[in-house]
Amino acid sequence: MEIRVLRYFLTVVREESITRAAEVLHITQPTLSRQLSQMEEDIGVKLFQRGARKITLTNEGLLLRRRAEEILQLVDNTEKELVEQEEQIEGKITIGCGELASVQVLAELIADFSKKYPGVTYDIFTATADLVKEQMGKGLIDIGLLLEPVDIGKYEFIRLDMRENWVVLMRPEDELAKKESVTAKDLSELPVIMPRRLNVQSELASWFGDYYANLHVLFTSNLSTNASVMVRNGLAYSVVIEGAVPFWN
Repeated sequence: MEIRVLRYFLTVVREESITRAAEVLHITQPTLSRQLSQMEEDIGVKLFQRGARKITLTNEGLLLRRRAEEILQLVDNTEKELVEQEEQIEGKITIGCGELASVQVLAELIADFSKKYPGVTYDIFTATADLVKEQMGKGLIDIGLLLEPVDIGKYEFIRLDMRENWVVLMRPEDELAKKESVTAKDLSELPVIMPRRLNVQSELASWFGDYYANLHVLFTSNLSTNASVMVRNGLAYSVVIEGAVPFWN
């Protein structure tokens, strides 16, 4: 499977047409069709459903699209790094992180680093620790800011001093909003939104104690922003890391 053909494949996916993709790539339509047919033959699966008006992907095609995007991103990053070795330090650093208060520390570090290396830019990928770690394992993320518990045995790491606080999001007029703190008993009979990460749920189970078994978990959510929309509409109470919440309106 050639890198060039993967680029052809992704162009066809984006344009949803071999004719338009051939124009973008500046090659003839028969040449492009032949390359794609040869790729399907080499792999041994059908990648496209060729309709009258547009091309759609099979399940195998959807999988190849995800993998092709990852492969080409890694190839592009590698080529840039090789070219930049003998030049002024520049390029892009990809950072993965959750919606954490510790991102404030990250901002301070980047501010200092940018003064020393103004040619460097940054790509911030927001996701759970599990997904960030997966992307790091594939070489697509350079640095991860991860919320424990997480297995970091094979990585070099620095443990930050900043602590992350757990909070419960609720509507401002809610009766619980009048309290200074919320207990496990307060939430035991209410619909709640829990973090999606299983190992984090396990930690929260210790806090809920005996109430956890009968907890009414209406949603799970990987990040707090969309969960807060459910809270605002009165559907549930969200148990989240405070993280970026203070920066919201």
